[in-house]
Amino acid sequence: QAQLVESGGGLVQAGASLTLSCAASGRTFSSYTLGWFRQAAGKERVAVAAIDWSGNRKYYANFVKGRFTISRDNAKNTAYLQMNDLKPEDTAEYYCALDMVPPSLNVLSTKAEDYDDWGQGTQVTVSS
Repeated sequence: QAQLVESGGGLVQAGASLTLSCAASGRTFSSYTLGWFRQAAGKERVAVAAIDWSGNRKYYANFVKGRFTISRDNAKNTAYLQMNDLKPEDTAEYYCALDMVPPSLNVLSTKAEDYDDWGQGTQVTVSS
């Protein structure tokens, strides 16, 4: 099982930027898909972005396309979510998670139930 620790959340004004980090340990981070999810109060957890083990394939939810960038540094066992032009509707708890699907299957899931290991989350609050 991997241990994932998110950091970088905070309270910002609309239009600001934040970079979230996800530090992994305890499992071969570089072999697996990494996803960022968010959950707003009273709402379901939804996928924000995902990146395959190599960093070559990425997914972005429509509501963050052009504003958020997902990346990973396998040498540092760390993934990032660069968030620009933040909006009040981006307010949520943000989680990173690993999907232990074999790389050979070439799957980039956006379903929370497919992900195996989760961090504790970091809160992002955007004021108007």
